[in-house]
Amino acid sequence: MQRICVWIATGFGLGYSPVASGTVGSLWGVAIAWGLASCLPLWGQCVACIAMTLACVQICTVAEKALGGKKDDGRIVADEYLTFPICVLGLPWMTTWWIMPVAFVVARFMDIVKPFPAHRLQSLKGGLGITIDDFVSTVYALGLNWAIYGMVCRAQQG
Repeated sequence: MQRICVWIATGFGLGYSPVASGTVGSLWGVAIAWGLASCLPLWGQCVACIAMTLACVQICTVAEKALGGKKDDGRIVADEYLTFPICVLGLPWMTTWWIMPVAFVVARFMDIVKPFPAHRLQSLKGGLGITIDDFVSTVYALGLNWAIYGMVCRAQQG
């Protein structure tokens, strides 16, 4: 079970990227968002996002210990990709080509900046500390992505 958790936590190997492992690992989040949006209604996507976030806490707790106990080890990227689908909830990104690349950049920016209280929450122990800052940052990214979408729609209308 420990090996499976490490495999999932490291993004099936993407977390071992020598450069920007969090960004590289986040790419799985795009695939997961596509899968959720193509087969679930919005409420189902929300439930799936909550379930993935809760599972991420457990997976990251096990992986952190297995990888030597280093706080928020850079190889652990499940927190990036399992919370990423939150930042596109309800947006028409499957029919509007520019939304997903913008959402990806916004999500990565918010994860790096870690707006209040995300920065403080990452100090929590284990998988909770690894996951909760990304969850909060991704919720901020969702709001910002909706704001960007609204501004573009208003600009296009005239």
